[in-house]
Amino acid sequence: MNHLTMKSTDLTQVNINKIAELFPNVITEARDEQGKIKRAVDFDLLKQELSDCLVEGEKERYQLTWPGKRQAILNANSPIDKTLRPLKEDSIDWDNTQNLYIEGDNLDVLKLLQESYLSKIKCIYIDPPYNTGNDFIYKDDFKESTDEYLEESGQIDEDGHRLFHNTEANGRFHSDWLTMMYSRLRIARNLLREDGTIFISIDDNEIENVKKICNEIFGEDNFIACFIWEKRTNRENRKIVSMRHDYVICYCREYTLKEKIINLLPMTDDALSRYKNPDNDPRGLWKSDPAHAQAGHGTKSQFYVLRSPNGKEHHLPSGRCWLYTQDVMEKAIQEGRIWFGQDGNGVPRIKTYLTAKERGLTPESIFFASEASTTEKAKTDLKDLFNGNAVFDTPKPVELLQLIFRIAASEGIILDFFSGSSAAAHATMQLNALDSGNRKFISVQIPEQTEETSDAFKAGYKNICEIGKERIRRAAKKIKEETGADIDYGFRVFRVDSSNMKDVYYTPDKLGQMNLDDVASNIKEDRTGEDLLIQVMLECGLELSLPMETKEIEGKTVHYVAGNSLIACFDGEVSESVIKRIAEDQPLRVVFRDSSFSDDSARINVEELFKLLSPSTEIQVL
Repeated sequence: MNHLTMKSTDLTQVNINKIAELFPNVITEARDEQGKIKRAVDFDLLKQELSDCLVEGEKERYQLTWPGKRQAILNANSPIDKTLRPLKEDSIDWDNTQNLYIEGDNLDVLKLLQESYLSKIKCIYIDPPYNTGNDFIYKDDFKESTDEYLEESGQIDEDGHRLFHNTEANGRFHSDWLTMMYSRLRIARNLLREDGTIFISIDDNEIENVKKICNEIFGEDNFIACFIWEKRTNRENRKIVSMRHDYVICYCREYTLKEKIINLLPMTDDALSRYKNPDNDPRGLWKSDPAHAQAGHGTKSQFYVLRSPNGKEHHLPSGRCWLYTQDVMEKAIQEGRIWFGQDGNGVPRIKTYLTAKERGLTPESIFFASEASTTEKAKTDLKDLFNGNAVFDTPKPVELLQLIFRIAASEGIILDFFSGSSAAAHATMQLNALDSGNRKFISVQIPEQTEETSDAFKAGYKNICEIGKERIRRAAKKIKEETGADIDYGFRVFRVDSSNMKDVYYTPDKLGQMNLDDVASNIKEDRTGEDLLIQVMLECGLELSLPMETKEIEGKTVHYVAGNSLIACFDGEVSESVIKRIAEDQPLRVVFRDSSFSDDSARINVEELFKLLSPSTEIQVL
């Protein structure tokens, strides 16, 4: 039997193992903070292995760095002893939905999801703090105790989440913001599918830095576009320059799959109106495009005098070449694919058929307000949804997010780990209703407290998570009433919390002379079997949207995940007959509590029983 670690993945050790496969000679040993021996890397030797010349000390090179970058890397790689706890009372259609809403620090959440959702996310959209001086910023420090942190910052929420806001004094500095973003984007990249994309809303304060850190994390070759979004149509006379736009930076995981990354947009009425058929072409509707191109792109075979069917000669304009070679052009003329005007004497133009365009338009780098809406409309729409209460100051328009998801996610999971008012979840459901899609959303938000003077607080919403969850409920009801679409309107809610396991589970060597009553169980007293099941699913790499079922077998509670993908029983003193019933279902994995077995003999009997009834089952204990 193997013991579950009940921790998030230690990415440092994962990376060391990968390096060891390539360069075993650079692996050495070091002692950790507890004095234990562990694998480490001889970085000087590794540098030499990766260089074709003698490495002698530091050299100048192109790079982005700032105070805190190393800490950001450490923050991203270090494991955490935390879990997600299910909140069924806040959820909608728990048993059937595949959507998730997770409350907690998004760095914790990304770490907890990295096994279950590794390379599974089709599209990430985030609207992070813009670093304008008063924005909410996350503080990542896994070493400070709560008391030390409170003494340092004086801010902590009721669930123990550590928070701080930028001040006017440091709001224009970049280091804190970069440290916060860098660690999260490093983990986020691992979650993207090979054909996945990430879209980041940002303004002028950090646009350059976002591109630089994304070039480093995702690779400069994987840059797709910097979209400009016309966020307002009115002029701001208070400003030196009225800023009417923000940016949406887009990167992909693997640009070689570009044909699968960016989708064509649906044809607009205006675009469709350009397709006609004045000559009754049997191939259908068409529009005409220029038959020549820039001369610098042509070969000698693309320079000639073109003759129309009535014998008229057409000469190339200066600096141009024909789009086709002469043989190809003559064949196209014979097939009626070249248009010379209604009278046959016009400038030759190539017919582009509607069927050839697959009824789609290439996305453009400017998101105009006419199609992506504005911040003012987003505020008004959200206010209307909440019966006139202005519960959120800076929502993104649903139309903007629908446009992004049309471009990047015709299916699959959409992740937003700065979800705010849950605009991305709203847009996902609405777009599914419009095009019968099957997109799923994962929304992540730290429960930032609302100001006591705010409309949100007065309306009864104490934190942003309460606003986000309520928006999804209201949006789902509205979409269903307006469209009647048969889509997934539910969502499962989880909250980040400390591990279900007591400290003794992780550091049994420090047990000392503790009261034996205190360690009779290595599981915290306030945790349920469902709490344990979720933490086990995260470690086993199972998606949190999988169907879960609970059965009672001879008075014992047994949890089933996705049929027999995982079967778990966390009750004490599990009898052999119960274990036999579980083994007969031939689970891929089975998990028990270590204390479920009275002694080593009982553990051996369990292993022998599974060898007989389900030899391929992986048996684990906690």
